[in-house]
Amino acid sequence: MSRLAWRNFVNKVMLSLTAVCTLLTVSTLILILGYLIWNGGKSLNWAFFTQLPKGPGEVGGGMANAIVGTAKLVGLASAIGIPIGFIAGIYLSEFGGVTFPFIIRYVADLLNGVPSIVVGIFAYAIVVLPLKHFSAWAGSVALAVMLIPVVVRNTEQFLQGVPQSLREGALSLGASKWRTIVTVVVPASISGILTGIILGVARIAGETAPLIFTSFGNQFWSSGFNEPTSSLPVMIYNYAISPYDDWHRQAWAAGLVLLALVLVSNILARGILGRGTAANRA
Repeated sequence: MSRLAWRNFVNKVMLSLTAVCTLLTVSTLILILGYLIWNGGKSLNWAFFTQLPKGPGEVGGGMANAIVGTAKLVGLASAIGIPIGFIAGIYLSEFGGVTFPFIIRYVADLLNGVPSIVVGIFAYAIVVLPLKHFSAWAGSVALAVMLIPVVVRNTEQFLQGVPQSLREGALSLGASKWRTIVTVVVPASISGILTGIILGVARIAGETAPLIFTSFGNQFWSSGFNEPTSSLPVMIYNYAISPYDDWHRQAWAAGLVLLALVLVSNILARGILGRGTAANRA
């Protein structure tokens, strides 16, 4: 077999393998999504979005409190984690030296790899135990700890992608370092930063383990942030392991709603990134 024929053979084999792997991946995804849509779609109704959960063994009810609780937890976690991560990312990209930024990057990467249940135990130790009760504050702290490293590394990455010539141009016109960052560097990379933030928020919205140790859950409405708060991921977990068929049905419905929220977040992130890329090319 000639060298050219061998290269063509290897090329066809590798293309076939990649096609098979792609087909397996897409088929698995379609199977999971289809199964979730089939079981969750037929279980969705108006009561699911407007009513509180029924007691054990009772049929009906909904997860209105869990939907609102998820919004509260994710919103408060975002209010805590996004500013901290954003400012830290600016520091690493624009002001960092050698040793201290290395430590911050290492810690951020380490936090990204820490299992979420460990983060939940950490938040339980520093928030729940001192306060002596579960709360939305504790759950939000746990989710914020998971969000911060994502925002830090994402912000640093996109800020470093801004051409150095833009910074030099602003500085040559007499702008200060901070003014250059605020008016030139950040606006040039804002679409990528927002995309990463949205994807990070979508990620923490589906976390279950940290909330079991912190916000715990609540069958009723929770007023404020200082008491146990229900959330969709925890409700899905509790309902899925229950012996009641109606709770299983509602767990599928909650899973579909959670998937829809993540899907919308991803579409929004891609739209923002695509618009920013188009603007930069123009």
